[in-house]
Amino acid sequence: MGFHEVRFPANLSFGALGGPERRTDIVTLTSGFEERNTPWAHSRRRWDAGLGLQSLDDLAALIAFFEARRGQLHGFRWKDWADHKSCAPSGEPAADDQVIGTGDGATDEFSLTKTYRSGGAEYVRPIAKPVVGSVLVAVGGVLQVQGADFEVDETEGLVTMASAPAVGVAVTAGFAFDVPVRFDTDRIEISAATFQAGQVPSVPVVELRV
Repeated sequence: MGFHEVRFPANLSFGALGGPERRTDIVTLTSGFEERNTPWAHSRRRWDAGLGLQSLDDLAALIAFFEARRGQLHGFRWKDWADHKSCAPSGEPAADDQVIGTGDGATDEFSLTKTYRSGGAEYVRPIAKPVVGSVLVAVGGVLQVQGADFEVDETEGLVTMASAPAVGVAVTAGFAFDVPVRFDTDRIEISAATFQAGQVPSVPVVELRV
């Protein structure tokens, strides 16, 4: 699968409409009760990138980005303005935001994740595309130094420690992140006249499993 480590222009994604999607299979029994199941372990996000366009220059930037990705062929990074940090949108990432693992004395590689909690239930989301230079890591509450104590693979969301954390010690992280996506169409239809009259193109974008 082709993937370009480049972010869709953030000023254009700011006005996009979209969010997470789940798939649930529902069977209604003869008794009226339901059985519900899902084939998806993780949600998938979708947006319409066309809604963020404000000018003909924005449209030109979109077309250039679309052409460089060859339509649906290559994936790219997308900033979800509603959910792009390990902390609340109004906060700044800190090294203790998310627990990404617990030391066992042998494991030195940990995947970045973000946990969503509500009403006693939780969902752990894999984070594959952290923003370069944004990852903070702590081991047992002690801030680590990137380059000396750990390294980050920003293309896969992996943190590799210089030495394996001791048994039972929490490994935590804070970060900003992008979503891996692709265009969900191979065609963009718009004219300058209709665009200036307020008609924006539909440019669907869908999250990739990476």
